[in-house]
Amino acid sequence: MLIIGSHVSFKKDTQLLGSLKEALSYGENTFMFYTGAPQNTNRLPLDDELTNMALDMMRKNNIDKNNVIVHAPYIVNLANTDKLDYSIPFLIEECKRCEKLSMNKLVLHPGSHVGLGIDTGIDNIIFALNKVLSNTNITILLETMAGKGSEIGSNFNEIKRIIEGVKFKDKIGICLDTCHLSDAGYDLSNFDNILDELERLDLFKYLGCIHINDSKNSMGSRKDRHENIGYGYIGFTNIINIIYNDRLSSIPKILETPYIGLYPPYKFEIEMIRNKKFNDNLPSLVEEYYEK
Repeated sequence: MLIIGSHVSFKKDTQLLGSLKEALSYGENTFMFYTGAPQNTNRLPLDDELTNMALDMMRKNNIDKNNVIVHAPYIVNLANTDKLDYSIPFLIEECKRCEKLSMNKLVLHPGSHVGLGIDTGIDNIIFALNKVLSNTNITILLETMAGKGSEIGSNFNEIKRIIEGVKFKDKIGICLDTCHLSDAGYDLSNFDNILDELERLDLFKYLGCIHINDSKNSMGSRKDRHENIGYGYIGFTNIINIIYNDRLSSIPKILETPYIGLYPPYKFEIEMIRNKKFNDNLPSLVEEYYEK
């Protein structure tokens, strides 16, 4: 079964229930959300009644909570020594929020070393993850990065080094991002080659999520600018081949493609994916649907 969803909102008044209803409106059977703004650490109290209503509605709509993904905010940086004092306790609290929401997977950008060097950055990430994971049962999925600036995690060897240093192997995993992989220099035209590399590095077993995005830039650009499905340099055929790769059938796929104007494109992108047919009229479709 295709497990497909997108990034959805998490609003003060509706919280997880609103996230679920948004996902269902797009025809999704999973989704991803932030428990607050991705750019800061401000967090509102969670409403247990809304959470329980959402969990009940998920069961009725055959959405497995194990396939639902939470994303940690971008402001968390475990690679830079100066950021650890607030990043570690904040991430522990974010994991507690996931537990209270009955979610069990949290995607995390590994971090940027900001001039400290890759080795120091990786050591910091390992130290921080061991602190965080000793305080939670949440599985943290390290996202593969595009290699912008001093980002860590733009190649599988760096991800492997982090995982090797983590004591809690049952609570660590990987989130692949197609835009990031391409921008980092990986050729997505034969995704089995990438999966084979993960197998050789003994990393495939850690794969817990895939972010599905096209890229506004060519392979190896290291820029990290997402594009709508089929409208970028990766291309619709390559993305469809990734989504429907038999080796990935049990892995949740999450769209993080950009809005078209003011509107989310996910309903129509998921229709393209399910039909395996590219629609070159996506902008007009989205605008007509939301403005009628």
